[in-house]
Amino acid sequence: MKFFATPRSLSTISAAAMAWLMLTLFTLPAGGGTDGSTVPDHFKPLKQRILDDPEMNLPPDVIQAIFSDSRLQFETRGISSYFRHRESTLNYDQFMSRDSIQKAIDYLETHEKAFAGAEKEFNVDREIITAILLVETRLGTFTGRQKAVNILGTMAALTDNQVRDAFYAQIPEEGRISRELYDSRADARGEWAYRELKALIKYTDRDNFIIFDIESSYAGAVGFAQFMPTNILSLGVDANNDGRVDLFDHDDAIFSIANYLRHHGWRPGLDREEAKKVLLHYNRSTYYANILLRIYDRLKESS
Repeated sequence: MKFFATPRSLSTISAAAMAWLMLTLFTLPAGGGTDGSTVPDHFKPLKQRILDDPEMNLPPDVIQAIFSDSRLQFETRGISSYFRHRESTLNYDQFMSRDSIQKAIDYLETHEKAFAGAEKEFNVDREIITAILLVETRLGTFTGRQKAVNILGTMAALTDNQVRDAFYAQIPEEGRISRELYDSRADARGEWAYRELKALIKYTDRDNFIIFDIESSYAGAVGFAQFMPTNILSLGVDANNDGRVDLFDHDDAIFSIANYLRHHGWRPGLDREEAKKVLLHYNRSTYYANILLRIYDRLKESS
């Protein structure tokens, strides 16, 4: 799920905005710290913040293990993709093609049992669940190849002043956004990512996943349903009763989307505008909500 609006066209991006995008193309020096640890210098403040956070309620060795693992990397490429994302480049109409709709119909038939269970428990139409799965991940076939911990960890590292300073110093001066605007944007992205990173650590510890095995989109969204970690913790459903929420499992993804939509107000008989308001919780884009409803209508017609 996406949570930030984006400009409509690359051609309308200001020089200041382009400078912000260029920020993500530069890296900080990697490697171990002077104390002999294997934690890259730019992750050390983040590690300490998490260790000191009373909301974590996890043994320190769980955190230490993550931050001492060589798989933890500063993910500039992924973050660059995140900031270059432009809604105008997304051809949502492709999901209305005959081939896409037929795949959605086949998916409904293949997972009939899961959809019947989700409808019974959450009163959410199977067609809208399928529409979300189709648009988000092509029915679970395209989920992203980034490591969620690296994506969220990199953005969360911007909450540290020294890391933030190092990034800013490497932005070309020509067209560079003001320091005030830069700090404001880094604060918003960094604090959001910090909350999501904490949730990811809690989730993988709770459900016994290896955190480095959790792949995501370039924004840190996970699984067939593209949930952010905070939503996995609070609204994810273990539909197959295997003891953990796995959004790379179709049953869990279907039930989790149904739970999410019900939580935000979906109910049988919603009118068009009410349904759109619910869907905007999934992605704050009217274009996105409208294409979901068009797919929903087509699937209803085909049932």
